[in-house]
Amino acid sequence: TNSDIYEIKAAVPYTDDDINYNNNNSRANREQNDSSARPGIAGDTIDLSQYDTVYLGYPIWWGTIPRIINTFIDTYDLSGKTIMPFCSSHSTGISGSVSAIRQYCPDSEVKDGLRGTGQTSETEIKQWIEKQ
Repeated sequence: TNSDIYEIKAAVPYTDDDINYNNNNSRANREQNDSSARPGIAGDTIDLSQYDTVYLGYPIWWGTIPRIINTFIDTYDLSGKTIMPFCSSHSTGISGSVSAIRQYCPDSEVKDGLRGTGQTSETEIKQWIEKQ
């Protein structure tokens, strides 16, 4: 899309142990089990007022968006914007995370999104962008 890019990075980076879903006490499990968890975002803030469309990318965690995406949504006013969700996931579909984004962004147009895997081609990505 030749869009500007803003990378959502955790203020405290995640380690492999932090995202070990087999460990009930891992950081990611604790965050995902706490609907009020809002991990900090590193770096400068951005001005989204000049954008009508926001491509929002994330990995699927426990069937939905990671809590740091909630932090992003809580931090920035996405009202009136079109949100184009895209995610990476080995086995879980995107629909649960899109539903969550729609819940947290009721004043935005949230598109159905694209779930990417290791086999998703550049052509498939371009086709998704073009059909929106």
